[in-house]
Amino acid sequence: MRVRVATTALGITAALLAVPACSTDTTGAKHHTTSSAGSGKPADAVRKPAMLSSAALETRLLNENDLGTGYLSKPERPAQHDDVTVVDCPALSKLGGDAATGGTLTFPRKAKADFTYGGSSSEVSEELYSDSANKLSEGIGRIFDAMTGCPTYQVVVGGTPIDMTSQKLPAPHGLGDEQWSQLLTFSTGGRSTVVKQTAIRDGSLLLIVSGSPALVDRHLHKALTKATPAN
Repeated sequence: MRVRVATTALGITAALLAVPACSTDTTGAKHHTTSSAGSGKPADAVRKPAMLSSAALETRLLNENDLGTGYLSKPERPAQHDDVTVVDCPALSKLGGDAATGGTLTFPRKAKADFTYGGSSSEVSEELYSDSANKLSEGIGRIFDAMTGCPTYQVVVGGTPIDMTSQKLPAPHGLGDEQWSQLLTFSTGGRSTVVKQTAIRDGSLLLIVSGSPALVDRHLHKALTKATPAN
């Protein structure tokens, strides 16, 4: 079965578009973390209910100074909505309609930053979203469940087939109200890239850090601290 999925849904499938240009990651596949998908407090918590505008979220993103020496900002990729096809994954097929039509999985208040590290293929990106706690929890939970619902599947991007494997990871405990984490491996043309994605919901704010596993682990706490300053 084939279903089209919008590549802009929370930026999670956006990484697919960069795979052909990425170098083989032979160390990431061996990376082990202690980070879980979907653990934490109920989404109806009322702590920090205020929603932030996209402009306010922009000020809470990490920048080159926060990350340290060796990091360079990447220009934002043009949005694309119709060139990703998921093959033989029922979980993603069920999600496809909502994602492609910009339904409940699209949060209008958002900000994103992408970085490269050390002049290599190592990258890390940060996304911030703001909405009601319930909407954030349900939206990101459905996406992570769908992404990890099929251990192996295939994605076709602009005619290029990409073999995918997904693995749910234990979430980093004690951060925010809810946490999710997963490891994705993209393989095409004899090259493989490993991407870790960890999401944390703190009240009405959702943080997603994606990229090379070591860089995600290195900057997750720093990103959350800046995104949720003490009032």
